[in-house]
Amino acid sequence: MDGIVLGNRYELLEKIGEGGMSEVFKARDNKLNRFVAVKILKNEFCDNPSIVEKFKGEATAIATLSDNNIVNILDVGTQEEINYIVMEYVKGKTLKDIIKQVGKMNYETAISVAVQIAKALDCAHRNNIIHRDVKPQNILVTEDGVMKVTDFGIAKFSSSETITNTSTIMGSAHYLSPEQAKGTFIDCRTDLYSLGVVLYEMVTGRLPFQADTAVTIALKHLQEEVVPPKSINSKVPDSLNQLILKAMEKDPIKRYQTAKEMIADLEKIKEDPNALIEPEDENDHTIIMSAVTEQIPKHEEVKNTRDDEYDDEDDDYYYEEDDDDEKSSGKNKKKIIKIGIVAVLVLVLLGIGVGTYMLKTGSVSSKQVQVPDVTGETVDDATKQLQALNLELVNAGKEASDKPEGTITKMNPDAGTMVNEKSQVRVIVSSGTEKSKMPDFREDTLEQAKTILDSMGLKLDDKNITYDYSDDIPKDEIISQTPKKDADIGADDKITVVVSKGPEVKYVQVPSVKGFDEDRAKSTLSNAGLKASVNYQTTENQTDNGKVLFQSGNDKEKAGTTITITVGSYTPKQEPPATANPGDTGDTGDTKSNNNPSKSGGNTSQSGQGNTASNSQQGPGSTNSPGGSPVEGPSTQTSTNKTTNH
Repeated sequence: MDGIVLGNRYELLEKIGEGGMSEVFKARDNKLNRFVAVKILKNEFCDNPSIVEKFKGEATAIATLSDNNIVNILDVGTQEEINYIVMEYVKGKTLKDIIKQVGKMNYETAISVAVQIAKALDCAHRNNIIHRDVKPQNILVTEDGVMKVTDFGIAKFSSSETITNTSTIMGSAHYLSPEQAKGTFIDCRTDLYSLGVVLYEMVTGRLPFQADTAVTIALKHLQEEVVPPKSINSKVPDSLNQLILKAMEKDPIKRYQTAKEMIADLEKIKEDPNALIEPEDENDHTIIMSAVTEQIPKHEEVKNTRDDEYDDEDDDYYYEEDDDDEKSSGKNKKKIIKIGIVAVLVLVLLGIGVGTYMLKTGSVSSKQVQVPDVTGETVDDATKQLQALNLELVNAGKEASDKPEGTITKMNPDAGTMVNEKSQVRVIVSSGTEKSKMPDFREDTLEQAKTILDSMGLKLDDKNITYDYSDDIPKDEIISQTPKKDADIGADDKITVVVSKGPEVKYVQVPSVKGFDEDRAKSTLSNAGLKASVNYQTTENQTDNGKVLFQSGNDKEKAGTTITITVGSYTPKQEPPATANPGDTGDTGDTKSNNNPSKSGGNTSQSGQGNTASNSQQGPGSTNSPGGSPVEGPSTQTSTNKTTNH
């Protein structure tokens, strides 16, 4: 989108950020000649009129806020289906960048940062705006060290995406409050929980809950106890450790009820790290008495240029430089002031001692009363009961419940607790069976689905669980569900799921293919849902050539089983070679041996050169012809017995 001019004024220069629902561009305001940041709603959300309306509406609401720690909204507009918000351009880094860079922050810096964020939230809460997505990625840090909270209200209409999909949304899951994870009623205390997580990350360098999926992280926010930050970083004061744990209470009624309360405790710890931070269910207030010193107050490492103002007169007093008489006078004034302070402290301590003594001796009575059980009562009835005991009812919020709408579901302190008169009793009121969005459980395990539904206050009855075979979905994972994903569902609505039993195991009849030719056997087995493997075996029976001689397997086998068939391969029988008789000479044709020299017409003499001879001795070089007449030349008659004359 670089180069596009929106509203004939804002020229987009470069993309500088992206979130789950929007992209952010650095732009030039050509009218006022300054840089601004332009946030543009992503195209996939522009077709939803509700999202577009809230996108602009929230921006308009934030534009009315005036606080140094909130990014200013300058303009809102639409141009050719581009919905945009123009904000002040903050040059610097996000708080997440800084945490990654430095790891653990020292607790003084972390407190200073948290105070600034809390002040921004207090301003928004007083104007009935809940951020819903407080995280370091949404906190910009200027080059002067001022925290600027941005992205107010975006999570309000993207909550259904918070626990699903995308790595951007995954980031939000780490800072999610338990009530956001459950999809129930939320109020300003949701932001304070998230701020507690941010503070936890600042002082430990790590997130309180880690897991591979956003759903698992959300479940940990609901179910697991957080590891105390002091266990990870021993330098965290006990007071700050307690503050973080209080902010991250899973039950909203036990958290800080307002940002102002949290700021007050942060300021206490900044002044005195040993300050005692009471849990929310305590009724007595702790008196903090800081030591008196001449030390000049340290400036915070991350300075809030608007809110951390100091007294100019006091500053001048400490640094005043005049003549020696004036210096002496200044020292005397300091001594007088010190003496006065010490005297006041002594009187206060004496007063506390006397008061303690009077309480012990019964001279002064602090009347205590037992808190009645007002759960199930309407707010009006509960108020009357508490007022009769000189107690004050504080409505701390609502939550979805199967109890009748308008009746009290929780109270703090618990019924039966002894408290001082005029103490506060905080209550949570039922908003009725509020509808939630049905999650997508397909390919989740049955146990995962039950855990998530339980955290949402919903129940999956065993009678509504059925099982079926599936070739695609692994065993024990969910194939389908009713209601479908994102459907509205309440505590009284019926939920059904179908769980996979894995691929169906089918048995088939194994056909006999003995005597079939190879191709026919393969085809028959394939048609029966089986596979074929072929071995070959030599056979002397020509009729068995190419035929199946044997096959493996039983009468029935699992579908897809491999059946081995043995096919005959004909090889002709080999005749053994003829064996020679001992009397044979090896002669062929008409040549005959002559064993009677008297009939040969003369003797045949041997040549002495290795010529073969008959069984009877003949004349040299002579052979009997068929007619009996001697023929001159080499002899052609062979014999199994060979004799050689030397």
